[in-house]
Amino acid sequence: MSGVPPYLLRSLLLILLAAVVAWPLGHLVAPWVGWAIFSGGLGLQLVFQLRNFAQLDRWSRTPVADPGLEALGAWDGVFGRIYRHEKDLRGKIERRVAETDRLIAAVQALTDGVVLLDRNDVIEFCNLTAEAQLGLAVAADRGQPIANLVRQPEFVAYLKAGDFERPLTLRLGRVADSTLSIHVIPYANQKRLLQIKDVTQSDSLDRMRRDFVANVSHELRTPLTVLAGFLETLQEIEVDRDERQRYLAMMGEQSQRMQAIVKDLLTLSSIESAPPPDFDLVDMASLIDKLRRDAESLSAGKHNIIVETDGRGDLRGSELELTSAFGNLVANAIRYTPAGGMVRVSWKATAQGAEFAVEDSGIGIDAKHLPRLTERFYRVDRGRSRDAGGTGLGLAIVKHSLSRHQAQLDISSTPGVGSRFAARFPAARVAGV
Repeated sequence: MSGVPPYLLRSLLLILLAAVVAWPLGHLVAPWVGWAIFSGGLGLQLVFQLRNFAQLDRWSRTPVADPGLEALGAWDGVFGRIYRHEKDLRGKIERRVAETDRLIAAVQALTDGVVLLDRNDVIEFCNLTAEAQLGLAVAADRGQPIANLVRQPEFVAYLKAGDFERPLTLRLGRVADSTLSIHVIPYANQKRLLQIKDVTQSDSLDRMRRDFVANVSHELRTPLTVLAGFLETLQEIEVDRDERQRYLAMMGEQSQRMQAIVKDLLTLSSIESAPPPDFDLVDMASLIDKLRRDAESLSAGKHNIIVETDGRGDLRGSELELTSAFGNLVANAIRYTPAGGMVRVSWKATAQGAEFAVEDSGIGIDAKHLPRLTERFYRVDRGRSRDAGGTGLGLAIVKHSLSRHQAQLDISSTPGVGSRFAARFPAARVAGV
């Protein structure tokens, strides 16, 4: 009897009590009296049980159990145990939901895209990064096959092949010309996790590195070819003294050109590998005066050189790098401005920062070339640039030098009117204002 629930024992005792009372009365009074008393006892039990069942039914239909729900007799203990079990279960569910929310928040914070696919490559989840990378909208695209949304043939073929030892490099022209590295990780019952890295910058750097090697090879090969040709000519053909001197002079020019390229390459390399510039004070009045003298010497009286400065403010940084950067801008303006043109050098400092600018009335540059002017060996006109004595590295040196001083290079130009190159420095790099 130890395994019989108490409420069941109580019910049996009440039924037994009704029978004990009804049996003698049935014999002493009338049989129907006994049966009536016994049936009444059973009916009261039934009403009591139905009432408690009705309470339990109402409780089961509510989203949250009522802690104040009470019942008569043994049912009160049953209700209490049910409430405690439900409370514990709801606590576990809330903890799991909180853990899931934290996990989702962490995945959303990742800089890499994450997409979860089922065994049929249907999207189950993706984070915000993946939405931006692949042009998805998780609210609308969840439950859709990813091949229907990312329709690049190489991506579809990569998924179908099932060989995920190496990541897929995917170039998407419709999403800001981005390059993505997609690594597929199988997990849990043939499901797949897509880890997506944006490698646009590294891909661009690789492409620039390849272009740089090709450009260096081309730039050095041209003068070397000229030198080799002249040497072969001098070795095989008898030429008079004047012709020999002309050949030697041209060979000297090509040699100087190679030296200039190597010098600029070494300068650029030293700037890129050097530690951040110090905050030494650079005397801008002295620097501007030096730039004026160099400009007048390079122009040889062919241009109208104008210097505008209020004499206020000095820069904090590397004098050598700033002199090289500013000198490149001034030299370019003179090289690409026809004789009789104007070259204006200006320096202006304010409480918000400072600006060094070089403006000319030269040949100008078409707008399509402006974004690429600071690339290594990029030339608007290769023939004209070589004739002017440029190596194709000057503006790259300028850009790196200014970047190391937290400055921005702003370029504006109109073909046939002239160009303006302005270096804008933050207030932290300006002193004496």
